[in-house]
Amino acid sequence: MRAVIHRRHFEQKQTLGELRLEKNGKTIFECKTLELPWRNNAVQKSCIPAGKYQVVTRFSPKFKNHFHVLDVPGRSWILIHAGNYYTDILGCILVGEKHLDLNGDGPRDVTDSKNTLKKLLQLAPEGFELSIQ
Repeated sequence: MRAVIHRRHFEQKQTLGELRLEKNGKTIFECKTLELPWRNNAVQKSCIPAGKYQVVTRFSPKFKNHFHVLDVPGRSWILIHAGNYYTDILGCILVGEKHLDLNGDGPRDVTDSKNTLKKLLQLAPEGFELSIQ
């Protein structure tokens, strides 16, 4: 299983993208992503560097079932978890159905994040290889 995140919009407070999950070379799922902006890989202030990573499933009391992105240079505990706003993340990746300004503050958020993450977990229960472009 392989996933690709295409970062599309680089904004002052956040980075918006699209995730495509592939199995045997065919796209089986697509969703939107929300990350922090690129700030030289600064811990809890930046999205992670573009590259390839292994992603595994994980459970925690705070985030319940989610994904853990492994071996990020200079970083630890980078997760793919549910949330809607750039203020919900400290370097992690949020997934959702659409990009839409949910709270009226200007920046677009991700919608229906819990259900989107649930679908992704159902399709990739063992994790996947992630390429960020």
